[in-house]
Amino acid sequence: MRAVIQRVSRAEVRCVSGKHDRIGKGYVVLVGVARGDTSDDIEYITTKIPQLRLFPDAKGVMNLSLLEMLVQEPTEDSRPGVLLISQFTLLAETRKGRRPYYGNAADPAEAIPVYEEVARRLEAQGICVTTGVFGDHMDVELVNDGPVTILLDSANR
Repeated sequence: MRAVIQRVSRAEVRCVSGKHDRIGKGYVVLVGVARGDTSDDIEYITTKIPQLRLFPDAKGVMNLSLLEMLVQEPTEDSRPGVLLISQFTLLAETRKGRRPYYGNAADPAEAIPVYEEVARRLEAQGICVTTGVFGDHMDVELVNDGPVTILLDSANR
């Protein structure tokens, strides 16, 4: 499983199917589910995302995690959230030729339950999670704060 985490000041997703959702500050997390990903991969990603120290402390040093920010923000409106987007293209192989190979990405029947479990496990930690629609065409708009962008790969721990 691969995840790209982008710290944002705001983000929104508009899906062709009509769903439209947004967050204020927090993370946009693009998740690519690989064939054969297990609960260990889900655990790695869902533990790492909220614990990475990507928010600035009082001195402006990236020293606070998403979980620490949740405790510091007094109201629901100002608490950081996660916009979780499925993105099979994160599993693209580009070593040969010019056409990416997507055969390492899980088929929807395998990927959807994994993607949904990632959302559930993040929510279980008190994080407000909004999502796009799996397999739908989406417009994702974000303001990358920093910019801060981190790549996680459960195969490279």
